Amino acid sequence: MSDAKSGNLSLDELREERIESRMVYEGRILNLRIDKIRLPDGRSASREVVEHKRAVVILAENGSGELLLINQFRYPAGEVLVELPAGIVESGEDFRAAAERELREETGWKPGKLAKIGEFYTSPGFCDEMLIMYHAADLTWDKLPQDDDEFIMPSFLSQEAVLRLAEEGRIRDAKSLFGVYWWLYRNATAKGGG
Repeated sequence: MSDAKSGNLSLDELREERIESRMVYEGRILNLRIDKIRLPDGRSASREVVEHKRAVVILAENGSGELLLINQFRYPAGEVLVELPAGIVESGEDFRAAAERELREETGWKPGKLAKIGEFYTSPGFCDEMLIMYHAADLTWDKLPQDDDEFIMPSFLSQEAVLRLAEEGRIRDAKSLFGVYWWLYRNATAKGGG
């Protein structure tokens, strides 16, 4: 093994190995477990891991080039947040089908085109949640019932309004900031601005 203290490790030598695992909590959308692991230098340590169901997030754009954002009260944050539509992938559900369903439930809009942008971890230091991001276009009205415990206000906003919200710190949700800046960058480069 290389010298772990000096940082001279290969990528394979950075891996931590699980020795034992104890489930502390099992919930509807997440679980919490505590793992005992072996570090690259052979010592042991513990890791608290939140297991979270996979989720999708959707950048929905209308024919006028406006982005669909939602306002929703988020209890853990204690405030109404401006976000992109998103939601949990149900057991056995295809990611693409989940993205279409969530968009229809939360906003009433069905995508004619749906393209995968990418996937990313939300906070890999303690959580395994993976988000799969899609771009939706050619929208038509085709609402599905919202979840009983969700109260959402959707609206389309221009690029200028979206940028202003982001710059003013009014979009504070990480997945939405990531998506919004991807969308703004894509639009700027498409117009030859970047």
